[in-house]
Amino acid sequence: MSNAAVDYLAISQQIEQLLVRQNLRGMATLQPHLAPGYILRAAKLLNQCRGKVLIGTGFPVLDTFETDGPVGAIGLYQLLQKLGATPVLVCGDPLYSALKADYQCYPIRVNQYDALPEIANAALAELQPQLVISIERPGFNAKGRYANMRGEDISARCASFDYFVSQATCPTIGIGDGGNEIGMGNLYQQVSALNITPCVTRCDELIVADVSNWAAWALAAMVSVLRGENLLSGAEPLAILQYLSAKGSVDGVTRLNTLTEDGLAHTEGEQLIRDLELLTK
Repeated sequence: MSNAAVDYLAISQQIEQLLVRQNLRGMATLQPHLAPGYILRAAKLLNQCRGKVLIGTGFPVLDTFETDGPVGAIGLYQLLQKLGATPVLVCGDPLYSALKADYQCYPIRVNQYDALPEIANAALAELQPQLVISIERPGFNAKGRYANMRGEDISARCASFDYFVSQATCPTIGIGDGGNEIGMGNLYQQVSALNITPCVTRCDELIVADVSNWAAWALAAMVSVLRGENLLSGAEPLAILQYLSAKGSVDGVTRLNTLTEDGLAHTEGEQLIRDLELLTK
């Protein structure tokens, strides 16, 4: 797409609509409460970053991790590498152990509640990020606990990324699809009307999507428009799903080790990528 007379805001709004068109868990009802152009604003943050970017992800399901979140995190990791930034995946076990041989990772651990602010501050001081992204990471509820989509308390097996976002001095992006993820505190009142325990942790730019992974492809599409090049051409969600499945991932809805995202076939994500390419070419 030529950069001559491009209406970036209009394209961003079209992408924002694409991300919630199925309205699987009420995100289409939240989306009008966000200031239009959030995909554009977030994409600009990615596009201008040449330093370290922290990408927090990993939602515990039973004794493993779900596919939604890590697929998009790896997609963002690959995008940021192309842009000249230095991405770091921040996650707890078992996801950290699954990814650390192939990606630059930083571990966060469970059962450290009393020291969480200090741990995050030390990590931020050490890593010096220019941008912090949370994609499908559990966020604190009003009681300072973590709950899944079923309302079950998962705090005992959930590492914490909240303070990495809330105490960061750089811009922060939150991505979620249900209401209990980091960043959803921006719309706490609206999320409270949904059938979920809402997160209270806020971020600078919140992105809502039918499936959190899909926001990664949306951001790649918007950055493509900003740069006048197709950064979606190498997007391979199925290959990432296969990689994660071999390491024990499960679908967050069915809890089965399948090549699916939130109960949806991988072809749904691939179709979204094709639609994004059509929209931004």
